[in-house]
Amino acid sequence: MEKLNRNLLTNGFKFNADLTIGQREVLPEKVIQFGEGNFLRAFVDYMFDALNAEGKFGGGITLIQPIPGGDMIRDFINEQDGLYTLIARGRENGEKVVSKRLITSVNRCINPYVDLDTYNKCAENPDLRFVVSNTTEAGIAYKPEPMADDKPQDAFPAKVCNFLYKRFKAFDGDASKGLVFIPCELIDDNGKTLKKYVLQYAADWSLGDDFTSWVENACIFTSTLVDRIVTGYPRDEVEELKEEFGYIDNVIDTSEIFHTWVIEGPAELSEELPFDKIGLNVIFTPDVKPYKKRKVRILNGAHTCSVLGAYLSGHTFVGEMMSDKVFYTYLEKALNEEVMPALTDLDYDDLKSFTDAVFDRFQNPYIKHKILDISLNSTAKFKARVLPTIKEYIALKGSLPKILTFSFAAYVGFYNGKEMRDGLLIGHRNGSEEYIINDDKSALEFFADINNKYDRTTKEGCEAVIKAVCANTDFWGEDLGKIDGFADVCADYLYRLTTGSPKAVVEDLI
Repeated sequence: MEKLNRNLLTNGFKFNADLTIGQREVLPEKVIQFGEGNFLRAFVDYMFDALNAEGKFGGGITLIQPIPGGDMIRDFINEQDGLYTLIARGRENGEKVVSKRLITSVNRCINPYVDLDTYNKCAENPDLRFVVSNTTEAGIAYKPEPMADDKPQDAFPAKVCNFLYKRFKAFDGDASKGLVFIPCELIDDNGKTLKKYVLQYAADWSLGDDFTSWVENACIFTSTLVDRIVTGYPRDEVEELKEEFGYIDNVIDTSEIFHTWVIEGPAELSEELPFDKIGLNVIFTPDVKPYKKRKVRILNGAHTCSVLGAYLSGHTFVGEMMSDKVFYTYLEKALNEEVMPALTDLDYDDLKSFTDAVFDRFQNPYIKHKILDISLNSTAKFKARVLPTIKEYIALKGSLPKILTFSFAAYVGFYNGKEMRDGLLIGHRNGSEEYIINDDKSALEFFADINNKYDRTTKEGCEAVIKAVCANTDFWGEDLGKIDGFADVCADYLYRLTTGSPKAVVEDLI
């Protein structure tokens, strides 16, 4: 069986009828992308591929390895001439949907740690216009380092500064050769932060006012929000898929159907990148913050306010939780009756559409999402995702949101361990089944201490536990015990969760 490569596009190879194939010709490289991983290939490269297929971009992508290592992936990508198969699977409007696409937008992958000259030549490419990145949340960071010409810079913003300086010199400061940066790292104001650090390195390295002015005025640094679950290489299905497609694909990628890309930048970018004009869910906006709030409060908040109670009730995967009518109704009420009404500064129709999509995403039969994976760092997640909604709901309605208040008790109920083992807290489900509670060390030690101090099988013990958790200002930045009635209601829920059936508590709640 042949390995996937561009010869198959022209030698009469019979591709499956349900496989969408984009632009077949190799296109001039208009994009460089720091990151060759599954997410960007299933998200950004897919979108550029769709744009090329509609004749609205006409550009190829060069992938750059942002860190040393990972040569196997680079070699596979180059052996396949940049081609790979993307399978997007999920639910839309309650129906299963599968989309199969041969991505042709990627031309090659470069490792600057072994081929610095080829990487540097990218800066001299007159066709280059866009730079995309996903170097993890830790990637956009500043640390002092000297400018280097014999090796790649260590920090990603330092790489960018060095790359831009080479381009600035190659084109004598031509303003038309500035680049547009579209970072996808999951930090607030990712583009603004990247620009700040690039300018910091320019100052550190004394690259001059002309260069600084060129970066400021000729280059665009957008801030973005990305949203798509990418499940990556389908290891358990590879042999079956090989037979289905008739070729070997060593970098096949899988994802959910849903996708959203919010790009904060000048309006004219939507003309250069008309993703939204071809039906992709890409939003160009002067302010990304409302969209981040929508995602954090609804999508992320839905996870945080539901999965811990569901786990205590016996569920292990999100899909199981959503198949349980009790928890489906629980989540329906949480989002529609408590979360959405509190988001008064956002458009209702937009919130409703996004909320409806959450139910499809959580019921995606192709994704096995473990609740214990979602439970990681639930303390910080509750503070960011659920607590603000509780406070806004109280301010709006003058009463506690019933389900979100319960979710705080479920969070405390989940953190029921007394024993630290290998730096993690050991919890117990149904009184005996062990599970791992994974959070910041100080949070785990705090819960181990109060759980050994107070007896959760008594009302008084539950009241003491809730009071201690509410009063931990290191967690919340305030004493939640000052919220009228909050601690008392949570203590009652915690006692019932601890001494009875957690699911019965949820049934009563809804």
